[in-house]
Amino acid sequence: MSRVLKEALLSWRRAPLLGALGVATIAFSLFSLGLFGLVAVNIRHALAEVEARVEIRAFVRDSADDAAVMADASTLQRLPQVATVTYVSPGEALDRARRELGEFRDVFDAAVLPASLEIRLREGHRDPTSVETVAAQVRAAPSVEEVRYGEEWVRKLSRIRSVAAVTGLALGLLFGGAAAIIVSATIRMSVLARAKEIQIMRLVGATDWFVRLPFLLDGALKGMAGGALALLLTWVAHTMVSRYVVQTTFLPPIAATAGVVAGGVLGLLASTLSVGRQLRRVSGDRRRWQ
Repeated sequence: MSRVLKEALLSWRRAPLLGALGVATIAFSLFSLGLFGLVAVNIRHALAEVEARVEIRAFVRDSADDAAVMADASTLQRLPQVATVTYVSPGEALDRARRELGEFRDVFDAAVLPASLEIRLREGHRDPTSVETVAAQVRAAPSVEEVRYGEEWVRKLSRIRSVAAVTGLALGLLFGGAAAIIVSATIRMSVLARAKEIQIMRLVGATDWFVRLPFLLDGALKGMAGGALALLLTWVAHTMVSRYVVQTTFLPPIAATAGVVAGGVLGLLASTLSVGRQLRRVSGDRRRWQ
């Protein structure tokens, strides 16, 4: 293994410019994928923040006593889709209305604002079907007179999320495919630059794996180095945008690590294909000589 590592590192010393160019090319191809990932993460984060505001508001009957309202609130709280149930008294509703609509503060009167229950849903249960299911159960509560939750707004939010998911998947595959092609072409150029070396090693009797391993390790190292550099560039872009434009969320640790590993895997696969092609070419030449 030490020989393989030594040979892989020697290839960088023999052609440092080619090695640096290869790493830079891989880095910029993965950087474009990283930028897309950064945008996708922040769109998902923004949609999650909006979804967190989804709530069902149940207005309480004037004739309902406090015990009945609290009993219904307790029943609703036990629903698996429900995160919290908050009782809002007429006085609290008045204070909130005056605070949020200060210019109309004199218009509001506690007598015209009914008590209500605010029901917030758990993550994963904020789609139209789940919201409508919970709303139906809220309507069935004896103390509830009217239920509102912005049906059309919830449906539009769900459609936006679906479109964002499909678009994100399509663009992710597009950027990922482009990055894979660029990485493969870069590693192939590196292998072609050492085609003579492969021919000589095969002519003196070296086995396929003896020839392959240094190139495979070299490709994996270049891919991981390019992935690490791409991650650094993505972090710099995130920092600059957060500082001068708008606050953004960086890639999750798992996604960041996966990007570096993906660079190594792409480099390894590209090296495997390119070296295999060269070995088959050398084997064909030897048969013709015989």
